[in-house]
Amino acid sequence: MAARITPGSFAPGREPRHLTGDGTPEYDLAAGENHHLVLGPGVLAVSEWTAAGLRLPDLEAIRRHRLDRVRGQLERYGFDGVLVMDPMNIRYITDTTNMQLWVMHNAARYAFMSADGHVVLWDYDGCEFLAGHHEHVSEVRPAIGSTYFLAGDRFAEISQRWADDVYDVIRDHCGATPRIAVDQVNYLEGQSLAAHGVIIERGQQLMEQARVIKSADEIDALRCASHGCTETMREMHEALEPGLSEKDVWAMLHAGNIRRGGEWIETQILASGPRTNPWFQEASARIIENGDMLAYDTDLVGAYGMCVDISRSWVVGDRAPTAEQSRVHGLALKQIETNIELLRPGVTVEQLTFESWYPPEEEYRHYSCLFHGVGQCDEYPEVYFPPAWDDWGIDCTLEPGMVLTVESYVGPRSGGEGVKLEEQVVITDDGYELLAHYPLDL
Repeated sequence: MAARITPGSFAPGREPRHLTGDGTPEYDLAAGENHHLVLGPGVLAVSEWTAAGLRLPDLEAIRRHRLDRVRGQLERYGFDGVLVMDPMNIRYITDTTNMQLWVMHNAARYAFMSADGHVVLWDYDGCEFLAGHHEHVSEVRPAIGSTYFLAGDRFAEISQRWADDVYDVIRDHCGATPRIAVDQVNYLEGQSLAAHGVIIERGQQLMEQARVIKSADEIDALRCASHGCTETMREMHEALEPGLSEKDVWAMLHAGNIRRGGEWIETQILASGPRTNPWFQEASARIIENGDMLAYDTDLVGAYGMCVDISRSWVVGDRAPTAEQSRVHGLALKQIETNIELLRPGVTVEQLTFESWYPPEEEYRHYSCLFHGVGQCDEYPEVYFPPAWDDWGIDCTLEPGMVLTVESYVGPRSGGEGVKLEEQVVITDDGYELLAHYPLDL
C-alpha cells in the first residue's frame, strides 16, 4: 500500500508534508519541523557563511531547477520517464536522503519521474516520512529490495514483485509499452520489467546531462559547502604537527565536514612522506615526521549534498621546505595555474586535452585526468591526458554553469615525495570563478 503525501500545516512558508499511515504528532514532526533537511546545516556552518558574506541557497529553487533539467532531458531523448536507483540521482530528482552510503550497495531505495513531472519515491520500509519535507514528491511507496542480503533465496520471486510494483506506476503515467530510461538495475529486475512490455534504455547519459549545468542556487550551495571545507582545512593545518598519524589528520577533515552540515567523504586519500609517491594511497597508521610532505584530496560531500573536491600538500612541522619539495611543488603549481586559465565557455574537451600543460610523463607520475566535472559528486565530463584521447576522448563543450576541478599530481619517477594540488571552479559567461579559496603554497 503506497503512502501518499498530502498538504501539511507546519512552518509557514515551508509547508512540510503529512503522510498517511501513522498520524501521530511524532510522525508529523519527523516529516516536517524535525526533518534534518528542514533543520538545515546548523548554527556553526550558517554563522560562518553569514560572516563570509555568502548567500544561502534557495532549496526550493534548486528542486525546481533539477526537475526542469530532468524533464528537459526526457524530452530531448524521447523517453516517457526515468527510473533511478543510484542514490545521487535519487537525491537529484527528489532531494531526499536515507542511509546514502548503505543504499549504494543495498538497492532499497529508488525513484521514478514521468515526462509529465510525476515523481514517485520508493523508500526503505518504515521510512516514508523522510520525504515529508518535499513539495514535489507525488507519492512514496515502500521499497522492494531484491538483493540477496534482503531477499535470500527468494531473490527471483522478489525481483518479479519489484517489477510488478514499478510497472504499476509506469503504466499509470506512461502507458502500457513505454520507453523508459534506467540508470542501473539488477539483471533479473530488468528482465522482469521488460517482460511487461517496458522498453528499457540506458539512463546514465540522461541524468549526467541533466546534472551538468548548475543553477545559481546550486552554485550558492557549492560556495557554502566549499567554505565549510576550507574552514575545516584551516583547523587541520592549525592542529597539524609531527607525531600525529595520517588517520588522526584525516579524522579532522571528516569531523569538520560533518559539524558544518556535510554528509560523507568519498575516499580516504591522504598520505605523508614516502607514501605520497605514487599517489592514491589511503590514510594509514603511519606517524607523520617533522619535515614530511602531507598531501590529501578532500573528495567530500559537504553541506546541501554538494561535493568539494580540492587537494593541497603541506610540509609538516617547523622545517622549511627542502629544495626538492619546493621544486616538485612548483611543477604541480605551474600545472594548476596554467591549465585553469584555459577554462571558459566554448572550449572543447579536445582543446583541454591537447592544450594543457603537465610535466614530462617519462620523468613524473601524474594524476588519472587533467580535469573532471563535479556537483553532487565527481560528474561528467572527464578530461584525460593526450595519450588516452583515441580510447577515451569525448565531444563536449564547456558552458556557463558547468563546475569542474583542475587536477595536478607530480611524483618523480626517480623517487622522493609527490605533490597533489586541485582547484574547483564554475564556468562563468566570460571565464571561471574559483569556488574554494585556500592557499596553494606549502
